[in-house]
Amino acid sequence: MRPINGDHVNRAVAGLVAALRPAVDRDWENTGAGRLQWSCRKTAEHVASDLIAYAGQLAGRAQEAYVPFDIVLDEGTDNAGLLHVIETTGMLLATAVRTTPPGVRAFHPYPFRSADREGFAAMGVAEVLLHTHDIAEGLGLAHEPADDLAESVLTWLFPHVQPGPAPWPTLLWATGRGELPGRAPVTDWRWRNNLVIPTERLTLTGVRPAAARDLRLGGDGGLEWLEGGPYEGTREAAGFLVKAYEAGVHRPEFGVFTLVRHEDGRAIGGIGFHGAPDEEGRVEIGYDLLEGARGQGYATEAVRALTEWALAREDVDLVLATVEADNLPSQRVVTRAGFTRATVEELRTAREDHDVEGGLQLYVRRT
Repeated sequence: MRPINGDHVNRAVAGLVAALRPAVDRDWENTGAGRLQWSCRKTAEHVASDLIAYAGQLAGRAQEAYVPFDIVLDEGTDNAGLLHVIETTGMLLATAVRTTPPGVRAFHPYPFRSADREGFAAMGVAEVLLHTHDIAEGLGLAHEPADDLAESVLTWLFPHVQPGPAPWPTLLWATGRGELPGRAPVTDWRWRNNLVIPTERLTLTGVRPAAARDLRLGGDGGLEWLEGGPYEGTREAAGFLVKAYEAGVHRPEFGVFTLVRHEDGRAIGGIGFHGAPDEEGRVEIGYDLLEGARGQGYATEAVRALTEWALAREDVDLVLATVEADNLPSQRVVTRAGFTRATVEELRTAREDHDVEGGLQLYVRRT
């Protein structure tokens, strides 16, 4: 898989310049930008400001807030000069994305207070594509980006949005800028960077739909894996994630996570939920670990961390784990992670009402 990267940022910016350069002699200051409350000029300045801000977050490794600086254009900068500024800030973001090591995250407020280099690249591309549309609409210019750019934004930042018949109209609809047949208009929206949950020795890294597709098809999901990885269970879970995404029912925080080891940055397994919590606040957890990483407590560490994260939420009251009766190592993992064997009544209910297979041992952990 080729993750979204600095080349995508450069292509998006080149598309903006190509679309808007024919109108540099127009009055951007007194022309509204599409459906926005801003003028075309203010919108273009906003693009430049966002691009340099995202570059600054990555370069400065900001963890608690935005790096406290902003961009100010020289007095008298015309529209052509502003496009040059956007080209420059776009290159700065592209360079920051290229030079930031894998796994590094910096502050971004929504929704989990951080983003990785792919997230910042995707946000930069989103800002450029969407605001090029706004400005072009205000100026009466034609603009439609390449499908792969729009699809990258959707699969990296909008995992909760069901894909539509084509990426660009879907992205416009998802951001309140257009309509899709059979779907209600969007009046409030946010993109979603992936969730990460750190532990002492691991980072549980949320898998995005783009990476899940690659894993399902036999790729590495953009990760460096320990020998033998990814395990088949991770690929199967990635396939379920893609199906949920395509059906429009994917809840990213209750999806699939890879276990990335701090000491060498390698992925050593997968963990995740079988779906979102049901109406009773029940959610089931599953995991796998590559053979070369077993026997060192990684699975217990990951199961404990993900379970405690889930139980801290208001919509989760009970976490379940099903283990084969002869899989004693896995039974020890969940026990060390705070789970207990289900009662006879709990097991009967799980089999009758929740399709838990016979022959499996049921373990539970409550709030």
